[in-house]
Amino acid sequence: MREVDADRDLLVAAVRDAGAIAREGFQSVSKSWEKSKGNPVTETDLAVDKFLKERLRGARSDYGWLSEETADTPERLGARRLFIVDPIDGTLSFIKRKHEFTICACVVDNGVPIAAVIYNPMTEEMFAAAQGRGATLNDAPIEVSARAELPGCRILVARDVIEHPAWPQPWPAMDVGKRASIAYRMALVANGTYDAMMALSSKYEWDTAAGALIVQEAGGLATTHTGAALPYNQPTPTHRSLVCAGPALHAAILERTAPIRLP
Repeated sequence: MREVDADRDLLVAAVRDAGAIAREGFQSVSKSWEKSKGNPVTETDLAVDKFLKERLRGARSDYGWLSEETADTPERLGARRLFIVDPIDGTLSFIKRKHEFTICACVVDNGVPIAAVIYNPMTEEMFAAAQGRGATLNDAPIEVSARAELPGCRILVARDVIEHPAWPQPWPAMDVGKRASIAYRMALVANGTYDAMMALSSKYEWDTAAGALIVQEAGGLATTHTGAALPYNQPTPTHRSLVCAGPALHAAILERTAPIRLP
């Protein structure tokens, strides 16, 4: 078994077990508070984070660690490989009792994701990928849609983004959807449920690392709005924007987004 397969299988098993913690917190109404204005966290976020850190680093003690709910330290920058984790992506949906949150975990090697999972514990959707091995949903192969044209495409994006008056030309009529979890949006592009997703605000590495590999292994592209690659384990772990789609539709989106300068 290749190392990437072993890492993927480790992530799948650990994240599936962490899902039990998330479901229990969901059903028992986990306590929540704000880390900062508009940035909620729950006791379940912390419990899942603790569980995954102990489980994953217990199995790979030489891997670094980057997680939304663990204080960041510079030691991770010296690690060739590290785990990037979001214990609950879509915390607001979790708090509102919506089945749209996910648990995300990824292994990054020299800045490149090589094994990843995104798990919705309420719908039992387990998206997984290993570098060069393809992407799966509950062990069945998945691929992005082949759609090439924007009109009528299914896209996950905030309406106020595409309806903003600053666009040089209006966006065509599209089937616009919404999900709270960035990672879930990426996964739904990977399996063809949606044709594309776009976010023109900064995203943390833990929001996108797992999804980037899953989309790529499903035959799609995950880049910034200008088409730049998404490196990982950066000193400041953020990316300015995010566009995911199959190659043809990705190109059509970038024709509109690449020239713009974000504030």
